[in-house]
Amino acid sequence: MVSIGYFLSCEEHGPRELVRQARLAEQAGFERLWISDHFHPWNGEQGQSPFVWSVIGALSEATRLPITTAVTCPTVRTHPAVIAQAAATAAVQCEGRFTLGVGSGEALNEHILGDPWPSAGVRLRMLEEAIEVIRALHTGKQVDHEGEFYTVQNARIYTLPEQPVPIYFSAFGPKAAKLAGRVADGFMSTKPDAETLGIFREHGGAGKPAQGGFKVCWAETEEKAVETVHRLWPNESLPGELAQVLPAPRHFEQAAELITPEMSRQAVPCGPDVDAHLAALRSYVDAGFDEVYVQQIGPEQEEFFRNWAEHVLPRAKETATALA
Repeated sequence: MVSIGYFLSCEEHGPRELVRQARLAEQAGFERLWISDHFHPWNGEQGQSPFVWSVIGALSEATRLPITTAVTCPTVRTHPAVIAQAAATAAVQCEGRFTLGVGSGEALNEHILGDPWPSAGVRLRMLEEAIEVIRALHTGKQVDHEGEFYTVQNARIYTLPEQPVPIYFSAFGPKAAKLAGRVADGFMSTKPDAETLGIFREHGGAGKPAQGGFKVCWAETEEKAVETVHRLWPNESLPGELAQVLPAPRHFEQAAELITPEMSRQAVPCGPDVDAHLAALRSYVDAGFDEVYVQQIGPEQEEFFRNWAEHVLPRAKETATALA
């Protein structure tokens, strides 16, 4: 049976608001949480970017829902040994209900210390080694590692959960999906991409969970929602690898000048049409995802949670049960 979760946006909301939304999500009937991990928002209109590990600590006291980072890049801005400690502590705080979602990252967040931004192939090799380092440290043993990209000396993590932290891998192409199938405990995507998920499962990921996430904008009218999406998340419509290579929010703002309101309308379910929201969710179910997460764009969070609790989640769960 498919599980439906809520996607907390660190780019759009501050830490206290994110905790409030997590409580609302649990009350509305959502079953789990994603939370983004950014140093910068995508643009100035979004306007936030709290430190995700502090927020997770607060979430662990505010809700019993499982939490996954969507996603952490443990390669450039933060050394994997530090991420290993952060993830272990988060898992202890959440009493085992924590999953470390990882990906190869974006220059937007990772360039800030002046390090070069590697090519996609190099970033995948870095991520594979980072996962190796994290897993070694999560054994609780002393770790000495001399690798292609990372050095660890006399390192041991003492605060550990009872079980190793699951590591899920965000993959958007065949090469990444094959690597994910081989080294990760689960798959993540923000596209209902059955083909890439299939590659993951064919290359070692069979039987492993798959998480997918998407955005909506619930509002009184479709036009009001389109206006909100176009103001806050025009980057949803940017093509290709721009999201990985543009280095600063102002560059996303410049690129987004090419995005029209109609493009935003096509990119995100907008307005109060329950069927449109259900169709977006169903696309992930049909593609074979086990967990699906939805993010509400904009300030109308209470309206979103009320309407999803009353109109969307009951029908979505009926559909999920029928397909189970």
